[in-house]
Amino acid sequence: MRKRAALSASVASLGILAIGWQAGAHALEAAQPTAAGAAGTSGTPGAANGTGSTTAASGSGASGSSASGSGSSGSGTASQATAGAQAKAQTTYAGQAVSTRYGDVQVQITVQNGKITDVTALHLTDAEMRSQMISANAAPILRSEVLQAQSANIQTVSGATITSDAYLQSLQAALDAAHL
Repeated sequence: MRKRAALSASVASLGILAIGWQAGAHALEAAQPTAAGAAGTSGTPGAANGTGSTTAASGSGASGSSASGSGSSGSGTASQATAGAQAKAQTTYAGQAVSTRYGDVQVQITVQNGKITDVTALHLTDAEMRSQMISANAAPILRSEVLQAQSANIQTVSGATITSDAYLQSLQAALDAAHL
């Protein structure tokens, strides 16, 4: 029985490491500048259920700011800098944490040009070893389905109904915050 528990813990740990590795790889890709300069802004495109931050890259040394629309341009025309920054802007929105009997579930989405480009599970059920294994197996399936459907209108994962329902509820809160 102890060998089985140790094996289950190892499999769950590997699943969590794989998910973290994939999320880290996406973060590195997003963080690499694609032009001579990079500028970033952060804020909360306010919604009751989520928070967000924006990062943008532009090649002309432009920097923009919040909803007031103020900004400055280092070189080139201001309209070119603004268009370049808007085309590359990525915004993240975190859905609210949803409590289940096996633990909390919270999802974050990354949106670029009105399209969901990434879905990250910030927290998955972890009350028991079995719920960790179920979450580790269900999260990549849910992520790929959301990216394909571009909405929360997807099927739950068989055997992970509670995790799937909480995941989709948190996802919907993030989508509402992003006005998608």
